[in-house]
Amino acid sequence: MKKTIAKITPRPAQPHMVGDGFRVYGFIPSATGRRVISPFLVLDFNPEYNFGPSAIPRGVGAHPHKGFETVTIAYKGKVQHADSSGGGGIIGEGDVQWMTAGSGILHKEFHEEAFSKTGGPFEMVQLWVNLPAKYKQEAPHYQAISKDSMGKYVIPNNGGMVTVIAGSFNGVDGPAKTYSPVHLSNIQLNAGGEVTTHLPANYNTALLIIKGNVEVNGEAATEHSFVHFNNEGETITIKAADDALVLLLSGEPIEEPIAAYGPFVMNTQEEIYEAMEDFQAGKFGTL
Repeated sequence: MKKTIAKITPRPAQPHMVGDGFRVYGFIPSATGRRVISPFLVLDFNPEYNFGPSAIPRGVGAHPHKGFETVTIAYKGKVQHADSSGGGGIIGEGDVQWMTAGSGILHKEFHEEAFSKTGGPFEMVQLWVNLPAKYKQEAPHYQAISKDSMGKYVIPNNGGMVTVIAGSFNGVDGPAKTYSPVHLSNIQLNAGGEVTTHLPANYNTALLIIKGNVEVNGEAATEHSFVHFNNEGETITIKAADDALVLLLSGEPIEEPIAAYGPFVMNTQEEIYEAMEDFQAGKFGTL
């Protein structure tokens, strides 16, 4: 049975800046509530934008997180990351950084120094993925996932290629280690290409159309739109009208309370207060 579509949301009218280096449109939680699409808490999309040269790298300075994971997917340009757990590095085009904030971390993200000096097209997605309560106190750590390490599913009939970051796609696994079941893949379709996949009916599932125009289970979805599915049916078929790139995200819901305040996502308000006190006491380390 086909997954039915709950809503197709066009790109919001106005972007907002995260620091001075990320010009993003927010789809989660604005297009759908956090509880509706658990375990995903935030999806910010920086569509291709030409940043001019800058001697000082643009980005976001040191700030805290606790209780969830951040996933940064670089499509164009380069991002440099550093955190108080000692994690960090350069995320090049097609690479992914997967940071588990867990019990508390400080991190910063900037345009990579050489890219900043020359400027150029920049495109990225950042996801926040919730952690189940039993893992919110995990020691912070970082996964640097190169595009070469990701699973590759070749779409038949010269349809394109799927790059698997986490979970699986049609039997091909991705390298990311997750604390609850999550499927995350980039689906690159050639014009006229078509691919079908199957996901559990109870998983919260969505598509972000990064490039091109596609048809999803018979409904048109234009470039930069967000397709959110109902929790019924298992089959998704995507047909590309022209060359297209689609981000697929799907995960088993975490059926737990959410208490969120800025960069902290816990289960109770008391835990939020504790997170704030821990941060103010310097327990997230130094950066």
